[in-house]
Amino acid sequence: MAYAAPSPPSTGPWLSLVIPLFNEAESLGELHHLINESLGDGEYEVIFVDDGSTDDSFPVLRQVQQMDARVRIIRFARNFGKAEALAAGFRESRGQVVITMDADLQDDPREIPKLVNALDRGFDLATGWKRERRDPPSKTLPSRLFNAFTSLTTGLALHDLNSGFKAYRRRVVADLNVYGELHRFLPVLAYWKGFRVTEVPVVHHPRRYGKSKYGARRFLSGALDLMTVLYLTRFQRKPLHLFGPIGLACLAAGLAVNVYLTGLWFTHEPIGTRPLLQLGVLLMVMGVQFLSLGLLGEMVTLNAVQDKHRAHVYEVLDPWPQPLPPAPDEAMPSRPGQASIR
Repeated sequence: MAYAAPSPPSTGPWLSLVIPLFNEAESLGELHHLINESLGDGEYEVIFVDDGSTDDSFPVLRQVQQMDARVRIIRFARNFGKAEALAAGFRESRGQVVITMDADLQDDPREIPKLVNALDRGFDLATGWKRERRDPPSKTLPSRLFNAFTSLTTGLALHDLNSGFKAYRRRVVADLNVYGELHRFLPVLAYWKGFRVTEVPVVHHPRRYGKSKYGARRFLSGALDLMTVLYLTRFQRKPLHLFGPIGLACLAAGLAVNVYLTGLWFTHEPIGTRPLLQLGVLLMVMGVQFLSLGLLGEMVTLNAVQDKHRAHVYEVLDPWPQPLPPAPDEAMPSRPGQASIR
């Protein structure tokens, strides 16, 4: 059964920290202390998402919550994965700025102001760049190759795409669909929706407690997820541009083979038992199938766009209206000052 702490007043905080975790009991108390030390008494909330931990993470979180009313807890009955944990945290967060970070103390809460300042400069999503990454080569080298290949194929040049340390504006988390293992590619999905994305160098610490929850399987998953992201970003709204060239190539190759065989048949050379005839027919059938698949995809896409009435993120810049005096009983969440975020 999932557990969530009682909701504070409806006005909500200015900043939300969403921290997914799985078996990180040793680091939670110290992480909470560092967050309070960094953010002070500002209006913020800390949402810990316990993704089915089997150690003492949940009892530790309950103790932390008893000491700090700004702490909220989401508890999964079993481990669903980081993407589901982030999606739950995004749904329950109320801040105008949402910060995500890992619970293993490798992300430093004192770097939060850097990410927030990037949003102040006009960006919608700021991702942390672990320029000096404190991980073994078995993790850093494949990660660099993966980041380089992803940047090349998606068009978004980032050094550290998979960093869990990010800052989002509210409208970004409201528009992103996080599922499966697509949490690695949230900057790419945001970029292709039209949001402004940047990266900020941040301090990275070596792991002090426990061990990494990601093994070699994540590289295979990452490759498959990259294919999904490339389709969703480049061809989701124009599937015929993906399946059409494949279909036309197969159709042209099959037609060329069959024209060649037809020429042989006119010279009275038997072609009925030649494997090339089967190949030509197969290629033409595949070409028609790929083209049909692309056209069906275009029909589905058209219906989806008509139902949603919106395809892209954009802004409407109207002339500045005359400011109206605020209502006397209106309570708006205030942003922490420089003394609160340091």
